[in-house]
Amino acid sequence: MRRLAIPTLVLALVTGTTGVAGSASAAPAGPSGGGSTGYFTAGSDKKVPLADGADRRPGGRKAVDQQATADDTRPGRYIVELAEEPLTSYAGGSAGLARTRPQAGDRLDVTSAPARAYRGHLDAQRSAVAAAAKVQVTASYTTAFNGFSAKLTAQQVTALRADKRVRAVTASRALGTPTPPPTAPAPGAPATPSPGELDQSAAVDPAGKPEKPGKPGKPGPGTGAGMVIGVLDTGIWPESASFATKMTAPATWRGTCQTGVGFVAEHCNGKIVGARYFADSWLAYGGSVPEGEMLSPRDMSGHGTHTASTAAGLSLPNVTIDGRRFGPVSGVAPDAQIAVYKVLWGGMGYDADIIAGIDAAVADGVQVINFSIGSQLGDWEANTPIGIAFLNATLAGVFVAASAGNTGIVSGAISNAAPWVTTVGAAVTKLDEATAKLSDGTKLVGGSLDALPGGVRPLVFGDQAGTPDLGAVYCEPGSLDPAKIKGKVVACALSDMFGSAAEIKAKGGAAMMVFDPVGNYRINSIFNFPVVYLPTEKQAGTLFNYLMRHPTDATVSLRTGGDGSSVPGLPSVADFSSTGPDKTTYGVFKPDLVAPGSNIIAAVSPAGNFGRDYDAYSGTSMASPYVAGAAAVLRAAHPDWSPGAVASALRTTATDTVGTSNPLEQGSGFVNLAKANDPGLVIQPTAADLTEFSETDQPDGKELNLPAISLREYDGTRPVTVTRTLTNVGRTKETYRSSVSGLPGMRATVSPSSVTLAPGASATVTITLRRGSAPWDRYVTGSITWQGKAHSARIPVAARPWGITPRPYADDGEEFGRMTNGAFGSIQPGFTGPFAGRSTGYTPMRRTSYSMPAGVYGGVFDPKAAGVKKVDFTVPANTAGIVVETNTEDPNTNLDLYLYKGDELIYSSDRYWTSAEQAYKFLPEPGRYTAYVFAQYPGGPVVDFQLGHAVISRTATYAGATLELPSTVERGMTYGFTLKPKKPLAEGDFWAYTEWNTNGTVVPGNLVYTNQSSWE
Repeated sequence: MRRLAIPTLVLALVTGTTGVAGSASAAPAGPSGGGSTGYFTAGSDKKVPLADGADRRPGGRKAVDQQATADDTRPGRYIVELAEEPLTSYAGGSAGLARTRPQAGDRLDVTSAPARAYRGHLDAQRSAVAAAAKVQVTASYTTAFNGFSAKLTAQQVTALRADKRVRAVTASRALGTPTPPPTAPAPGAPATPSPGELDQSAAVDPAGKPEKPGKPGKPGPGTGAGMVIGVLDTGIWPESASFATKMTAPATWRGTCQTGVGFVAEHCNGKIVGARYFADSWLAYGGSVPEGEMLSPRDMSGHGTHTASTAAGLSLPNVTIDGRRFGPVSGVAPDAQIAVYKVLWGGMGYDADIIAGIDAAVADGVQVINFSIGSQLGDWEANTPIGIAFLNATLAGVFVAASAGNTGIVSGAISNAAPWVTTVGAAVTKLDEATAKLSDGTKLVGGSLDALPGGVRPLVFGDQAGTPDLGAVYCEPGSLDPAKIKGKVVACALSDMFGSAAEIKAKGGAAMMVFDPVGNYRINSIFNFPVVYLPTEKQAGTLFNYLMRHPTDATVSLRTGGDGSSVPGLPSVADFSSTGPDKTTYGVFKPDLVAPGSNIIAAVSPAGNFGRDYDAYSGTSMASPYVAGAAAVLRAAHPDWSPGAVASALRTTATDTVGTSNPLEQGSGFVNLAKANDPGLVIQPTAADLTEFSETDQPDGKELNLPAISLREYDGTRPVTVTRTLTNVGRTKETYRSSVSGLPGMRATVSPSSVTLAPGASATVTITLRRGSAPWDRYVTGSITWQGKAHSARIPVAARPWGITPRPYADDGEEFGRMTNGAFGSIQPGFTGPFAGRSTGYTPMRRTSYSMPAGVYGGVFDPKAAGVKKVDFTVPANTAGIVVETNTEDPNTNLDLYLYKGDELIYSSDRYWTSAEQAYKFLPEPGRYTAYVFAQYPGGPVVDFQLGHAVISRTATYAGATLELPSTVERGMTYGFTLKPKKPLAEGDFWAYTEWNTNGTVVPGNLVYTNQSSWE
């Protein structure tokens, strides 16, 4: 699926189950369970495309292989950072070499005599280091990064790390775009053009009607005039109407127009002020660019063109896609100019080439950089070579916006998390809903960007209208029977949506409905054919089981629009947008804010987009250039503002999204450019503090003067004190009074509580946070606001006291360490001091045998479907935990387990390789809970199984047990404990609760399990 290449990763990362992996190879069995293959089977050869260009089979827990770490010594490609500072940050000190780092408010001039002299010095030092280690340099850097990339042997890695002239030697890594383009044109779309076909005077839509070139707005600070945005991406399609105007290069511009295959000097028309490409490392690895790519700045996929036009595309009154009018489009800064740095090839690139692009962008004189590139599961370490290059760019006065990533299904998977980078999440700002009404009255609200047919039409399941062996369940090309789908709406499981739509269209179908059996992200695409996408697992279960009940008489009506239920409201955080916390460092708050990133229509490359000049993309890749454009507008209006001041203005004036005010999801909130232009106060870190952070092995950013406070895993037994310095960038003297909102269970004070600041003046306030009654190992969030007469500035706060185990993600993940065996329990406390504990003793898990009729073999879960058993139980107040388990003696049956409270899914356990599923909840809210046991693969017409559950109280006294534990503990150390039954236990499993105490402070402990065999 073109726009869901990242979202499909949910299959591999979360479910650990079959999902939509694999085409069915036989017709499904009914309740008799007589078939050997189900609709959605495990372990097949069906592959899910990932954004890093690799293929991973779904079902595995590990989706990507981590590259060599910084202390690796294996032979390979490496980035070598030298000890001396690059041009951007050299402050003098070497004999005969004057300072090159620009003064505050000044610009780096790489053509100055001091810069030329210092660059010569760096060149000489680099040559000496390389010669000493007998290294052949692939690429060298001097402006934003001082070093080189090279292929190294293990001996050379060791030698370079021992060289005092070398600061770091880091294994090179690959990164990619979070929203990969399609890999092939749709049937009938123009094939990829040859270089000779590329000299177009205007972009042309598929109907042959030229788009009229865009027009610059009235030049001024509100349109980004005079600013240059450097876009590091897949290149640009220069013929687009979004760039079709001539402009004069700024006086400070020092870049170039690098020609290449299909790209000539005339393509740099001033709107595109410069263009370069960087492929040294790519070519050194692979020898050539990927098939379909061009060794030039030309964009053959569309991603780079889309991000560039989102940031600074010209204003167009209307764009057409496949002959349909989609209205006006405009970049955020339509009068800013674009500098192109192609660093990705086929959507992938190496950090060594990316650093070369950053180096060039800073030397060329850009004021803003957009970086819609990241790692599949976010950053894995702080202060990477790319991060250091961005730091030095920031110190030279360049604002950097970067995408947060598209792995919203897993918290903490944040890319580009350095504190000097503005990390942008995505928000939904348009509903783009569609409604499907089934014959039984059920309404399913999904999404669509296509024109839908009216009236009631027959509905058929692809698997029942084609050849299962050819992938009819997914409506794959060549799988459907024209006689069975002509004039009908066809329901298909998610795979290649463009291929499926083309198959149905070619065979005479009327429309397509797409569902995902395990749920997916809410993203729409334009198919030029009626398509409705139902993204949730619940919708998939409803539709699938409706089709099973109505194999011959199903009908549906499709209409554009819905009831707004597909999102909490507008704007809301997109479900695919990566969320915090930053897992690599403490004290850094990410994402910084959110911006429009769902169904964004902007210019693209016709070569990679079915011949289209404009298309709808979704992702944080689309949100980041919105903020880059906003930064260009602010820098044009306030040329004396530093990158930190721009970032602060954007963040302190952001507003809450609908559906959440949790800063781990929305950061500071939704961007508000109008307010950011006059923020009143700014809160920005000093260059010295950022540099110190970058040079620390395990940095903690809570003391950085950032417009946010992040306390991941703080010591809840002690108060935490931080300071923030507020600077008045307004035009008048103003008094600001502080107030605290949210932060339930915490005590927060700001001293002084009010400050009066003249223009340009600063004041430092002390903020003290104490845990109070806030829960351990759980985030509490809120904000601190300074309100003046004409302005207000708000900073988000998120704090989680570390109780028994640290976690690099939010509260939605597994609580590793929470459940432990009583024979060898383990804790890793987040506090230091005396240690005591108590236990409830052990209570048995109660197991009950059940039988139920089988449902569809290999079907999709729906609470109302056949093959599902519902069991209710009550959880009283003061419950420490609930544990629910399933099992069956039938090796041919596979069970899944879902735990709900009302309509809210609490936990799902749906591993495809076992029926021994387990769901649990620690410190659950009291009330009615429901366990659903789903026989996805019944072994016969009747399914026999056991369901066990334990409700463990915090205050009850069960069978006695002896708790042995250390008397004192130290923060971060791991300690063992045992909880041994005082008498032999009966047959079966038992559960207990432990609670810890340090200096009178109670810390919730573990859910402890055991059985008699644990003590034999």
